Amino acid sequence: MSYDSLLGELSAHGQGHLLTYWPELNEKERAQLVRDIGKLDLSEVNELFRRANDTSKVILEKVEDLKPIPEAHYESVPNLSNEKIEEYENLGFKEISDGKVGVLLLAGGQATRLGFGHPKGMYDVGLPSKKTLFQIQAERIVRVQQMAAEKYGTHGKITWYIMTSEHTKQPTADFFKSHSYFGLNEEDVVFFEQGTLPCFDFEGKIFLDEKHHVSSAPDGNGGLYRALKTQGVLTDIARRGIEHLHAHSVDNILIKVADPVFIGYCKSKNADCAAKVVQKSTPSEAVGVVCRVNGHYKVVEYSELTDEAAERRNADGRLTFSAGNICNHYFSADFLTKICNFESKLKLHVAKKKIPYVDQDGVRQKPSEPNGIKMEKFIFDVFEFAENFICLEVARDVEFSALKNADSVKKDCPSTAREDLLRLHRKYIREAGGVVADDINVEISPLLSYGGENIQDLVNGEVFTISPFHLKSMQEAATNGVNGKH
Repeated sequence: MSYDSLLGELSAHGQGHLLTYWPELNEKERAQLVRDIGKLDLSEVNELFRRANDTSKVILEKVEDLKPIPEAHYESVPNLSNEKIEEYENLGFKEISDGKVGVLLLAGGQATRLGFGHPKGMYDVGLPSKKTLFQIQAERIVRVQQMAAEKYGTHGKITWYIMTSEHTKQPTADFFKSHSYFGLNEEDVVFFEQGTLPCFDFEGKIFLDEKHHVSSAPDGNGGLYRALKTQGVLTDIARRGIEHLHAHSVDNILIKVADPVFIGYCKSKNADCAAKVVQKSTPSEAVGVVCRVNGHYKVVEYSELTDEAAERRNADGRLTFSAGNICNHYFSADFLTKICNFESKLKLHVAKKKIPYVDQDGVRQKPSEPNGIKMEKFIFDVFEFAENFICLEVARDVEFSALKNADSVKKDCPSTAREDLLRLHRKYIREAGGVVADDINVEISPLLSYGGENIQDLVNGEVFTISPFHLKSMQEAATNGVNGKH
């Protein structure tokens, strides 16, 4: 496209300023700018800005009819009988054995808050094994596949779909390749890239990050739906015959990847969409709550709950609005296909940010106050479109510990993630008949045990005195050396 036609196209949409510095650019820089502009559907992004602006003017949706999840759509693992858990688990194992389960991993984040300039999944929280988040989750997939095969005699493959960002895709792919996909087959690990949206000033002008580069930001975890469609993942899901997708963020070190109990629960209820939740720890805990708003399932942010609603309790003393959202979801493949066909209708969330930009004098500025907006979509905004939405409450100490902050914050940080995992593993050892003091750090390899099973012969009657200690599978011990008794 010539300069004149490009300028005409941009000017027709009020974005002609993006070519302000064209005369100063060399050929390589001009090519970069044309590529950036070529990624923009100008009519669409202007419409997105208009919608986002309209949304931000509505301070809060009128919450006139706020209700908790109905009991018929809600079960709690800690309150289920062992027989019911086993029933769901066996259903899930059967779907895994038949190759009908996939995992959607939201792994676009950089670990900048942790002072680690790489994808967050590559982070090592300091476990005895030094395993990264990616390795822990990969090995859980290996183990749960093995358990399903032992149960039903067929080794079904779980396809792992990993959503990266533009900047994390190559480092993530290289990391997996250099570690031989952590025991998974290369063809069962599929990387795809979430989209970006341009950053705007408050008047709707797209910022230049540099004279030859349009300012943009990832489109949020709700960008998953567009990426599934545009990157060919939906087609791949259909080709492989996958019917169930477990979606979660990379930063939960306790995540039960492709959890057969969750899959089986959703299968048994014929759910098209579901959320795992944990009980809110206090009325004031800053976590979104899954509930019904004006007849639709939604996540209501803590800041949107009135004090009265946050403090309300049932007759048994439990918080009425207690279903804390932890970005841990189930989707049927059919539901994903339906959603991806009208994801453009999803709500836009607006954040006023300090966005670096090139000013009218050609100088890159780093503002000290918010000067524009970034737009994103949230993965849970599809709940309201589900025809059969259900919730599964799980124990926080077993299934949720987030890694978001540096250790200096002392919450949701590497030291809390590490301690939460080691505390859970001490619990598993005690339940299997072992003796371990609270100051002894014993890590159980995911290749040995997915959720506390398969360790009784190793730990029953044993007293653990060596710390740190890494309890490995036979294969790991043979390959990597023996640590302690194992």
